[in-house]
Amino acid sequence: MATIVPLLSREQIERLPERARDVVEYRKSGLSLNHIQGCTLDCAYCIRHIYELWGQRQPRALMTDAQAVEELVNHRYFQAHVTPIQLFNRATDPFLPAVRPHTFAVLNDLDKRGLTNHVLVITRHRMQPEDIARLNNLVRLKVTLLFTYSGIDDERIEPFPSSVAADSLKLMSTPERRKYRTILYWRPLVPGLNDSPEHLDEAFHLSQVADATVFTGLFYRDQIAEYYKQNGLPEPYEDTARRKIVPETLERRVLATFATSEALFRKTSCAVAYAHALPDYNGHYGIRELCDICPLSQLRRCAEAHQVPTVEQLWEVAEVLPEARDLVVKDITARAAVVSGLVSEQPRYYLQHTLGFQVHDAAHPHHVGRHGRADIGWKGREQGD
Repeated sequence: MATIVPLLSREQIERLPERARDVVEYRKSGLSLNHIQGCTLDCAYCIRHIYELWGQRQPRALMTDAQAVEELVNHRYFQAHVTPIQLFNRATDPFLPAVRPHTFAVLNDLDKRGLTNHVLVITRHRMQPEDIARLNNLVRLKVTLLFTYSGIDDERIEPFPSSVAADSLKLMSTPERRKYRTILYWRPLVPGLNDSPEHLDEAFHLSQVADATVFTGLFYRDQIAEYYKQNGLPEPYEDTARRKIVPETLERRVLATFATSEALFRKTSCAVAYAHALPDYNGHYGIRELCDICPLSQLRRCAEAHQVPTVEQLWEVAEVLPEARDLVVKDITARAAVVSGLVSEQPRYYLQHTLGFQVHDAAHPHHVGRHGRADIGWKGREQGD
């Protein structure tokens, strides 16, 4: 495979921030491949801040596509036909003109290997009519296109208009027969910025063309908050948070607007699984209040797949990971397993996807009704799952 974007030298790679050099990383919704880094879209809240890559606007490759796919499928966290994959979701957009050939090269390589894994491709860029045929040529992969749409019209926050993602969603959803699925990825919802009744109504109408819709809030980490302050941008919250922020009143308004929707979800994996008529690979079914907006057909699928693991099964899955040698299983209920002793979040996601069951870190407790989100904008602190 040819490398379209510039290929960094070893010396240039060694000068990158440590986390940026790691091209395979486990995130909640999948094992993420990021061997191309750099984006021109300049969304103020971009996660590139966290990886110290905000200043990198022009896409550059850390290795060839073939090398990257080898690194992915030989990674200790990768399991053929099991591990959900995310492509270019950390430091670039997979359909920037320069990145697009690499996106298809990786997809084709994975598909030719006979893999049936979920592959999530998140974009807010313009897709082309010929992309339909190229994606339909993939035989085995379960590809989902997630179109990031916010409706934010403040160009200081989003210089690249949401209308492009809306048009791409409509284009790619038009064919009645297609192998890939489309999702309206409605984010980030921010009170006072893009939550007017008009914004909500517009998102509802747009959702009608998608196979499913996910709504979520802003990742407002310290690095992003600092950028907002330095550039005089309106700060959406007084505090930062480890998790995404969706205030309680905003969630209620979203649910009211989508009261007639049959395909609205709080969690990315729930929407992806529903779009492919499969049970949620993150095992959210145990967190019953999460499912109160799910269609009955999806509830049945997830219920049939839901199996509470034993402590011994957790240990058996974890024993292949050296970084899980200090794992402590503190509790297992029908909702989730609660563990401690893991050095990072990545092995926890491995356990979760292998078992199809929620695995929570005791150090970061989930609260009933919060749906795994930040406490900001919610009253009371009820301990739960």
